[in-house]
This record gives sequence, C-alpha cells and structure tokens, in this order.
Amino acid sequence: MKQQLKYYPNNKTNTFHFDHVHITWDQQVPLHQQQTWELSYIITGSGVRTMGNTVENFSKGEIILIPPNIPHCWAFDESVSDDDGKIENVTIVIENDFLIQCSSLFPELSSAISKLQSNENAVSFEGELLDKLQLLMHSMICQNPVERLSSFIHLLELISYCKEMHIVGRPVFDNKEERTLQAIHLFILGNFQRNITLQEISKSVGMQKSSFCVFFKRMTAQSFFTYVTEFRIESSCQMLLKTKLSVAEICIASGFNDIPYYNRVFKRIKKVTPTQYRKQFEE
Repeated sequence: MKQQLKYYPNNKTNTFHFDHVHITWDQQVPLHQQQTWELSYIITGSGVRTMGNTVENFSKGEIILIPPNIPHCWAFDESVSDDDGKIENVTIVIENDFLIQCSSLFPELSSAISKLQSNENAVSFEGELLDKLQLLMHSMICQNPVERLSSFIHLLELISYCKEMHIVGRPVFDNKEERTLQAIHLFILGNFQRNITLQEISKSVGMQKSSFCVFFKRMTAQSFFTYVTEFRIESSCQMLLKTKLSVAEICIASGFNDIPYYNRVFKRIKKVTPTQYRKQFEE
C-alpha cells in the first residue's frame, strides 16, 4: 500500500511529533512552511533541497534544524535509494508552545531552549555532534514514547549549545522579489533535466524575457543560463558520488545532451573531468 504523506497536525497525546518514513523517492511533501520547529535526518537518499532562500544539493547523513516559517522541501534523486528502491528519513516536529511550557516547567532546560529559540536560520550539523545526533535519532525509531521523550530532551540539549553547524537557509521575507526568485528556483529544481528556454521561465513568473534577465542577474550576480549550468554540474556531482550510473547516463540525467560538452563544462568548473572527480572521492 502506498504510504500517504501529510502535514503534521497538533497531536495532544504527544509533546512532539516523531515521524519515520521509508518510502519511494517521489513521495515527499512539496514546498511548505509551518509554525513548528523541525529536525530532519536523511538516513538514505540524496538530491536537491530548498531551505528558505537557498537551493542546494544534499546527501545522506545530514541533519537539519528548521525554525518556524521557513519554506522547505527535499527533492530526492530517483537513482539513489536502498536495496528496496526507497529513501528513508526521520523528522521530529516540535510545537513552539511546548518549548515555552518546557522552559517554564523545567528550569534546567530554560537556558537551552532560550538559545534554541534565538536561532532564525535553518542549520545543518557537523563533526562529532552530527555523529551523536545520528545515533540518537536512529535509536528513537525503535523506542517507546517515554524513551523517545528522554532522547528528545538529550537532543534538545545537544542542538541548543551546538557550535559545529552552518547555515543552509534563511527566512524568505514577504516581498515580491524574494517570492519571484524562489519561484524561479523551484522551476529550475523541477525542470533542470531538460532544456529550459528564456521564454518559458520568464513566462512562468509573469515577466518579459528582457526584464527577467535583468532581474535574475541583479538578484544572483549570474546570468540565468550560467546559474542553470552550474546547478546541473552540482547535481551531476551528487550522481557521480552516490550512484553507479555511467558518465554518459549522468550527463543526460543532469540535463546535458552532449557528452563532450558536459565533460568540457565539468572540467572548467571543477578543474577535473567527471571520471577523475569520481575517482578522487573513491580513494
């Protein structure tokens, strides 16, 4: 039976929502934002994620903390999955009211919670802390609700005082230009594997081609086609590292129709050929 995905409702029987999914690559929730905090761990899978104003590649193992009201989604690569052909992730969703109540009821947690709530950006974790978080979140899959609550308090302490992290997305402020740029990013995300014309991308955001080009260059300091080309190269890098597809197959899957051209562009951007790039990470 196909597992249905949905947004997380208020669950009065639990203090936080714990969600473990093992699903096909195309069953993820589309771009959305919530009033809650979200801690997401990618166990299996890779692809491209949107976090607020940022679109980047992601791979398995990452854990991201997302504050309220930051639009986000993950677009998984169809070719990267486990032996069952599925991706797997764990998500913990936390109501802000619960954090406030915790701070009031448990003075020992008030400092940690205050530190957590001061963060406005989506962040990913690194180093030794990431290893600890991965083990803790994975162990929660088999725990009962009381055990998960204990693990959750430990998680809260770890992420609140973390210094091993970096920003992966900032809030999208409610202005027309930011919304337009995000719509462009989402269009690229959904269509980079095929040819994209200036006419269709500009039409998708209600602009003339000339106005679109000026707008995109001003907002990103790049031309549209330079941005798309670099996006395709970064996506192909993920496939080189995470799949066993041939260079020719990756060339087509990442939106290039000509293998020699793909090789030239890849070497210009990455300073090595696709084959060399794959080999240097295998060693």
